[in-house]
Amino acid sequence: MKLSRLEQYIRAIELERERIPSFFEYPFNLPAIEKLYSLSFHPHVTFLIGENGSGKSTILEAIAVAYGFNAEGGTKNFNFSSKATHSNLNNYIKVVKGTSKPRAGFFLRAESFYNLATNIDELDLEFSFGPPLIDSYGGRSLHEQSHGESFFAVFQNQFKGKGIYILDEPEAALSPSRQMSMLTRMHELVRDGSQFIIATHSPIIMAYPHACVYQINEGFEQVKYEDTEHYQVMRSFINNKEKI
Repeated sequence: MKLSRLEQYIRAIELERERIPSFFEYPFNLPAIEKLYSLSFHPHVTFLIGENGSGKSTILEAIAVAYGFNAEGGTKNFNFSSKATHSNLNNYIKVVKGTSKPRAGFFLRAESFYNLATNIDELDLEFSFGPPLIDSYGGRSLHEQSHGESFFAVFQNQFKGKGIYILDEPEAALSPSRQMSMLTRMHELVRDGSQFIIATHSPIIMAYPHACVYQINEGFEQVKYEDTEHYQVMRSFINNKEKI
């Protein structure tokens, strides 16, 4: 059961520009945010892509926090904070929701995944009653696995059907073959009524069929996969590696 545009969990975001104190201060001075009014999302998979510093992770983080997720990642039940480094952009974003409510959800971000894994271990030490929290992540501490294994343990155990999943650079820990395995898992979840919003640099991950791809330059431009700089650079390199 795929989601329709009316049913999707996050239909769009709107920037409440009239409330912003100054567009000369971070993060509002980022060109992508300066020109942002609203942004619509695909009912299944939406990609945000762009160069380092373009603001894609800042915007993705703001969407996740405005929707109710912890800034450092996890499900909506997590509220830990190792160091408050996220921007206040979420306070100026309105999330336009669909008619359906998700049964599950997760905000997965590469840069604070270590903090998430640590918090899971700490919670299990603090609360000894009931089944350990780590059981819902595969039963083995995420710190006792490689970065890639622990990432994939989250995909396999925490991502369920009818969920909303916001991912920030998930390729950071995944080999090319694991990225392709991630696409397979994504497809299963999409067919089971899930929605993904993903910031990525990976030409493999952003190849998911029929997805909406927003390329961030001065603003947001919806582009075809083959027209993305990521795809073109990778294709050029593979086809001309000796010359390059």
